[in-house]
Amino acid sequence: MGKVISFANQKGGVGKTTSAVNVAASLGVLGFKTLLIDLDPQGNATSGVGIIKKGLKKTTMDLLTQDDGFEETIYETDFKNLKIVPCTVALAGAEFEVAELDNCEYRMKDALATFKDQFDYIIIDCPPSLGMLTINALSASDGVIIPMQCEFYALEGLSQLIITLTKIKQHYNSNLSITGILVTMYNTRLLLSAQVIGELKKHYSDKLFTTPISRNVKLSEAPSYGLPVYYHSRSSKGAREYLAVAKELSMRI
Repeated sequence: MGKVISFANQKGGVGKTTSAVNVAASLGVLGFKTLLIDLDPQGNATSGVGIIKKGLKKTTMDLLTQDDGFEETIYETDFKNLKIVPCTVALAGAEFEVAELDNCEYRMKDALATFKDQFDYIIIDCPPSLGMLTINALSASDGVIIPMQCEFYALEGLSQLIITLTKIKQHYNSNLSITGILVTMYNTRLLLSAQVIGELKKHYSDKLFTTPISRNVKLSEAPSYGLPVYYHSRSSKGAREYLAVAKELSMRI
């Protein structure tokens, strides 16, 4: 039975989609059958694995709103052991449409139950907000990874997000746990980065991933080619770091 992991942070610009795409691809490289679900209406995870959004017949919108035929929403990618449920901007209207459906908070959970056992990992890229889409993802998830930019404002946001996740656990998914906190945009030359890591180790040492994700040119370039960084430049620092995170994730859950 596949483990469902959501990448979530209500703050935008923290490397959430980059991390979801590259951890999913790295799990595939490691031999795990992986499904990436793009639940962010911007659709960056979809284009990040080379899927052209124009003309897609079945998307995440269908996964949330239809009652059967869910496997038609799953597409192959060009990458080892990696499939995707893509999305288009049409998903932006799903907040209201899903809210009007029966059992609206559990549409994702019910859909995944029909094919969950085909995968080792299901990675969900959540939108940067706490609405019906994110609630659906978290209600269906075994764990959540919190990508966090290496800056002090992010520490404040982290505290608020953990409070939010506690409420989700109380109301929608008693099995939800924080799989890990993943530091992104790390710069070894900045004292601030070391200070933020120090604060995280002080308060969340058991949740912090060992490997932070550094600022990296190849990592920034890869989405413009529709490639995870491993397939863009497998010898790059970004590729090595995301492989290390995927290995650690496989040992955590």
